[in-house]
Amino acid sequence: MGYPLYLLDVFAETKYAGNQLAVIGNASALTATEMQNIAREMNYSETTFILSDQHVNGGYDVRIFSLDEELPFAGHPTLGTAFVIQQYLINKAVEEVRLNLGVGQIPVSFSYYNGRPDILWMKQIAPLFGAKFEAALVAAALNINPSMIDCRFPIQEVSTGLPFIIVPLASLDAVKACTVDRVGYLKLIDQAEAKSVFVFCPETYQPGNQINARMFDNYHGIMEDPATGSANGCLAAYLVKYRYLGDSEINLRVEQGYEIGRPSLLLLKAAEQDDGQISVAVGGKVFMVATGELI
Repeated sequence: MGYPLYLLDVFAETKYAGNQLAVIGNASALTATEMQNIAREMNYSETTFILSDQHVNGGYDVRIFSLDEELPFAGHPTLGTAFVIQQYLINKAVEEVRLNLGVGQIPVSFSYYNGRPDILWMKQIAPLFGAKFEAALVAAALNINPSMIDCRFPIQEVSTGLPFIIVPLASLDAVKACTVDRVGYLKLIDQAEAKSVFVFCPETYQPGNQINARMFDNYHGIMEDPATGSANGCLAAYLVKYRYLGDSEINLRVEQGYEIGRPSLLLLKAAEQDDGQISVAVGGKVFMVATGELI
């Protein structure tokens, strides 16, 4: 007997957009090595494993694997796996599903439209702000002129469970111009905890969106990711901390993946609390593509 297999598109406005995800159910019998091999076989940026159909310690035990390693947290796997749990394990409308991940317990809340899950929101852990980087170093890694970087704001590592180097760019043309220079990229990440670079600007392809973004992760074999929930959570915290949009609270739409033909839409909410901490939530839609069995 095999394992339940679900294929989904996450942060997608329609099927066959957004970021692809494979979810394997009832996976407690699999070893970490087997999970890693399955993730490589699937060849998506991440694959998740629901260990049991049972609710344990207030949530569902889930493990996330990239092509190279197990991750304590990742955005679109968290959202997509919560969708699978609601649709196929719980099989009724619920307000919230909690996932027990390496980073801790992450709650995912649901809204519904015509009885189907509409927008899913995941609340991320409190952000941490790390090292800052010189524009010339980052420009060399991205094959762009340093003048394309918006130097009114810092280039900085941010983490809400997974660290990213957040890079503010001056225009959509600057975002489009980015390509990874391997030598420059390796030099940059050698000085950083984060291995992924996330660029953004306040110009967009689609009216109604406020931010365009791209994510590069050559270190883990991902040339470019179409939708990155964890990075967008870091971006949300960054926008609030530095008052990028002039306010200590945001509620906005981020487009990603347009440059690689996988248009994605991520919804961000973040606010600075009375204690100075920044609360972050990332939302979007999930579409089921296929179900089957992993033999």
